[in-house]
Amino acid sequence: MLDPARYARQLALPGFGAAELAALGRARVLVIGAGGLGSVVLPQLVGAGVGAGPGGRIGIVDDDVVELSNLHRQTLHGEGDLGRRKVDSAAERLTALNASTTIVRHAERFSRDTALDLLAGYDLLVDGSDGFATRYLAADAAVLARVPLVWGAVLQYDGQVGVSPVGGPGYRDLFPERPDPASVLDCATGGVLPSVCGVIGSIMAAQVVTLLTGIGESLVGRVTTYDARSGRFRELTYRHDPSAAPITVLADDSPGNDSPGDDSPGDDDDDEVGTNELTAPQLAELLAEAAPPLLLDVREPWEHELAAIAGSQLLPLGQLADGIAALPRDRRIVAYCHHGIRSRHALDLLRAAGLDAQHLVGGIDAWSVQVDPSIARY
Repeated sequence: MLDPARYARQLALPGFGAAELAALGRARVLVIGAGGLGSVVLPQLVGAGVGAGPGGRIGIVDDDVVELSNLHRQTLHGEGDLGRRKVDSAAERLTALNASTTIVRHAERFSRDTALDLLAGYDLLVDGSDGFATRYLAADAAVLARVPLVWGAVLQYDGQVGVSPVGGPGYRDLFPERPDPASVLDCATGGVLPSVCGVIGSIMAAQVVTLLTGIGESLVGRVTTYDARSGRFRELTYRHDPSAAPITVLADDSPGNDSPGDDSPGDDDDDEVGTNELTAPQLAELLAEAAPPLLLDVREPWEHELAAIAGSQLLPLGQLADGIAALPRDRRIVAYCHHGIRSRHALDLLRAAGLDAQHLVGGIDAWSVQVDPSIARY
């Protein structure tokens, strides 16, 4: 039994009693990553008593070692840990915080070959990874293992948090296709503000507590975004896509491959792709001309509401086939999306219909980085 004196300030909360504390204690939570987000999520879970009771545990999956560039945001580690495995230095700090917590070290990569075996001993998955390959793999693995997923992502001054429940709307309903790694920044190249990790990691930890105890409202069908430059939060809603192919196997998590089943979206043999693509600076020049192209946003309405290039017309990719006849045939059309994947599919449809079309490489993310940083990244 967890010592009530230790958790007195938690037990004083309205609706939080012995039963809720016991639920945290017996929980089995697997956390991917002991980096920037993990350094916030893990201590807060341990402090709250997660995994500190009979049968409970917190597993940490990370195959990396501590580097000097980690220390500004990965506060579970110190200068004396340079070169050590992150799971080791993290486990030591967490045990010092709460010796009753069972910490399991998984010094390996969360991969297609290991994911389901790792999840077999846990009831909830927390994804604090830095990279789309692991993020999509974690989402798919949670579906197959039938465990809820709490995920977070940070980059530069922005972050986002969401929850994928068992049988509910999931990560692929929000972001159906994994972007081309070459089209997006990561923390190593784009940077990240440490406080963003603190904000996003704290929300993730709170969502774990909500799922384990039933106290509060989980972020099911909603995603919270945070912009450190303005201090503002925004919330977007999304729903399950009934037409999406079910997840039946884990995708190949190697770079560039994103198929959750037998299909491989994004494969294309069009040898004209080079002439049909525009970089963000090239598009900016075209839009400044006297007769600019029609800018067609093929993302979903919630994405357009969150961030859009000025003057663009919204026509989601799923509705493009029905709406293509209404598009002008005497004007160039430039399609764009989040990362340039959906717009590449839109390009094929537009050109097959005989329209003069191009698409924006890297999508609105590239536009935000290279042309207009005032546009929010998500």
